[in-house]
Amino acid sequence: MSEPASFLDAAWGKSTPHAPVWLMRQAGRYLPEYRELKERHGFWRMVRTPELAVEVTLQPIRRFPLDAAILFSDIMTPLPPMGVDIDFAPGPVLAEPVRTRSDVDRLRVPDAGELAPFVADAVRLLRSESPVPLIGFAGAPLTLATYLVQGTGTTEHADLRAWLAREPETAHALLDKLTEVTIRYLRTQVEAGAQAVQLFDSWAGVHDVAGYARFGLPYAHRVLDALAGTVPRIYLAVGSSHLYGRIATLPAEVVSVDWRRPLRDCRAELPGLALQGNLDPGLLLTTPELAVAGAHEVLRAGLGGAHIFNLGHGVLPGTDPDTVARLVDAVHEFPRTEGDQQP
Repeated sequence: MSEPASFLDAAWGKSTPHAPVWLMRQAGRYLPEYRELKERHGFWRMVRTPELAVEVTLQPIRRFPLDAAILFSDIMTPLPPMGVDIDFAPGPVLAEPVRTRSDVDRLRVPDAGELAPFVADAVRLLRSESPVPLIGFAGAPLTLATYLVQGTGTTEHADLRAWLAREPETAHALLDKLTEVTIRYLRTQVEAGAQAVQLFDSWAGVHDVAGYARFGLPYAHRVLDALAGTVPRIYLAVGSSHLYGRIATLPAEVVSVDWRRPLRDCRAELPGLALQGNLDPGLLLTTPELAVAGAHEVLRAGLGGAHIFNLGHGVLPGTDPDTVARLVDAVHEFPRTEGDQQP
């Protein structure tokens, strides 16, 4: 049985009797109802139409007893008001990458009211319709810069790393603008009713410690600090265990970790923080039995402090919804005792 209060309790650092569960990309291509809606309307229209965004957000909540909903949107959403032309094929593709100082200077920093007002409308509608807490989100400045400079997503982002080394002053100017836009965008979501926020620093892990400390950490810190005292703040950086010493200094309540590191090890490196994660999404492509066994391992490793169960990244398109249903039930059935430690 879903326990809506448990998500917020855990996000504020309480070790709850059962781990609350939500899944990144829980609204997405693995659901037939999502595919049908996307076929009719297209991705970008769904993002920009509040009623459609609400419908997609609630689809998994109707199917599964999840403990939180995450707003259906995209991390690129606040960029068009800055003057960035974006298409999706299927991932984001920019008509003109941002690489020179003049490119950066041309970018606007819109007022909060100009930054995707349809997102605020969707949040308000969801607060009246969702039976569980609503998570808002945004992309972290360094991750947004990755797409702006590269022009699209890649694997290693070598071009971005070279550009940061070659054009540090231009990079800081770009990151400054993106930081201010991200703060305004997240504040708008919180003011509209989001009850937690997640900052997706999806590509932070491709940087070494020095690069992250210079171009990632200060800007993520500014964004999260701007939301202090409002709602629980979740920070996600995929493939970033080498950065945990720095990430531990961020003003966040929760750190979402991927599947590469057991939660019991993460607790020592992220003291005092609630942990979110960290089942390998690939296990959901196997069998319900294997997925549940993996979930039990994660849940045992998550004992000893606040834990929000999630995947280490998003639900993959080929995932069987029945496996997700079994997984969510297994998480709710797993008892936690406050102060328990992994044997």
